[in-house]
Amino acid sequence: MIDERAIEEHIRGILIALGDDPEREGIKDTPKRVAKMYSEVFEGMNYTNHEIAEMFGKTFEEGFDEEMASDPGRVVVMKDIDMFSYCEHHMALMYDMKATVAYVPGGKVIGLSKIARVCDMVGRRLQLQEKIGRDIADIISEITGSEDVAVTLEACHSCVTARGIKKTNTKTYTAELRGRFRADPLLQFCLK
Repeated sequence: MIDERAIEEHIRGILIALGDDPEREGIKDTPKRVAKMYSEVFEGMNYTNHEIAEMFGKTFEEGFDEEMASDPGRVVVMKDIDMFSYCEHHMALMYDMKATVAYVPGGKVIGLSKIARVCDMVGRRLQLQEKIGRDIADIISEITGSEDVAVTLEACHSCVTARGIKKTNTKTYTAELRGRFRADPLLQFCLK
């Protein structure tokens, strides 16, 4: 679990290391505020992928007969899911992040809000964009039982846009393609 007290102490130390006075009026409550913010934005670090799958694993089998379940022409795609995360290399914000999550139902479907909740919770970890896609795909596959899953992500990384090379219009795209999404151009077309 996230230790807010320890975060407060370390943020206070960072303020001192930056040459500021942690008792100064404008920042004396900053360590407490940062600790609360970190508890919120890093909430996903409290859970494994399996625990997230259990949290958001409500599926529906109603309306699926055997013919529908075996129809390769059926796909569920949810696009432009807003999310954010933090890069594990610089603890820098990944922002303007959009996820597309797709899967071929194998007899059951997940509620659409649950897909967005999975994305949100996975994003709330220190990690790499590539791992975000892999974790979301793992969870969606566990929940739906489908091996045909795809996750694409587009994001700006403040470690590229605000520091270092400072290329402000740079975006990073990643794709995690599994099962039929790896080779089927029609399924890949759904991701665009």
